[in-house]
Amino acid sequence: MSAAAHFNEATQATAAGRIDQLARRRAKAKMGWFAHATIFTIVNLGLITLSLLTGRFWALYPLLGWGVGLAMHGVSVWALPHGGALMERMVEKERARLSGTPRGDLW
Repeated sequence: MSAAAHFNEATQATAAGRIDQLARRRAKAKMGWFAHATIFTIVNLGLITLSLLTGRFWALYPLLGWGVGLAMHGVSVWALPHGGALMERMVEKERARLSGTPRGDLW
């Protein structure tokens, strides 16, 4: 096998590894959102039940407040690109912090 072919094979393996890592990160983020949405639904159904039993519909307030948080979580998972430029800058900053080598302010 020539050096060029070996290099190409190694590059493809690295690219496949990065794609796999990004796919796993995205799947984990989506599973986190589904867990958040499930707990949101269960808890708010309980609060609505309690609210109706007391004769006042106060459950609307935690429903709306938490709903905004769930929506923001959903935007970060479903609409914003994972592995984008901001994420890469943050990862680089953390690597620099952990290795103890200052690389300037990346923000």
